[in-house]
Amino acid sequence: MPELAEVEYFRRRWDDGIGQQVLGVKLHGENRVFRGTDTKSVQMTLPRKRLVSSETRGKQIAFRFSANAWLGIHLGMSGKLRVEAANFSPGKHDHLAIFQRRRTLLFSDPRTFGRVRFQVGREMPSWWARLPPAVTSREFTTTRLAQILQRRRHTPLKALLLIQEFFPGVGNWMADEILWQACLHPRLAAGSLDDSGVRALFRVIRSVCRVALKTIGENGSNPPANWLIHQRWNKDGHCPRHGIRLNHAIVGGRNTAWCSRCQTLKSSRRERTRTGSGWRTLVGHHNGLTISGVLCIRAL
Repeated sequence: MPELAEVEYFRRRWDDGIGQQVLGVKLHGENRVFRGTDTKSVQMTLPRKRLVSSETRGKQIAFRFSANAWLGIHLGMSGKLRVEAANFSPGKHDHLAIFQRRRTLLFSDPRTFGRVRFQVGREMPSWWARLPPAVTSREFTTTRLAQILQRRRHTPLKALLLIQEFFPGVGNWMADEILWQACLHPRLAAGSLDDSGVRALFRVIRSVCRVALKTIGENGSNPPANWLIHQRWNKDGHCPRHGIRLNHAIVGGRNTAWCSRCQTLKSSRRERTRTGSGWRTLVGHHNGLTISGVLCIRAL
């Protein structure tokens, strides 16, 4: 399923059409990607309008056209945006084709789990306005993160990071990357982090998302070579820090990879006892990565 950075990459593929007039529209109106959408309105409204701008929020994209027309795209599991020649003939899985003088803007989705929305009006569509703030936005703060962690304090961190209500655009590989860079076990309960742990996790979430947007999202290149993503897909993949074989299991309903040395449950927990023993969070840098870990303090 496309994640935040991949969605940004696909959004930019339609940028060539910005400022250009729509000549015509073809679509598969009976397809479920148009559920709840007035497809006749799409076909009648968009011609002679110009594509003005676009924006991503999490895993969703909004394209704004002249005359206050909004086109919303959710890529789902297999959806893609691409550009073809002006005389292109849409195929079976090309559910929406927007024709311009020099190009055709296409939305294709073989598995049809995506969605197309459309609205005309001066007000921002409710389906866009109600989306949660992006994790890279000013509205996403350490306070907000702390509230989320406490609200779902019994939820494993891996499962929590996949909840789009809280972390829009963060998907499976990004969640694994965040937890690996933060040295946190994917099964660690969200409420186990202390204040310093929350701040460290916040920094890693923002860092991973921003770097992903600047690489995958901006020019389609790969993330840094020392990231987990390059190893997590392989059954024999190894930890970029330690070189040991990664663990694989289903966590939060999704395939998950982690390192048994730097992401142990024992070292991830922040537990304090009456005697004063506990775990203190440490934050440092290694090979360009921000890394958080813990130091066990034993009471004498």
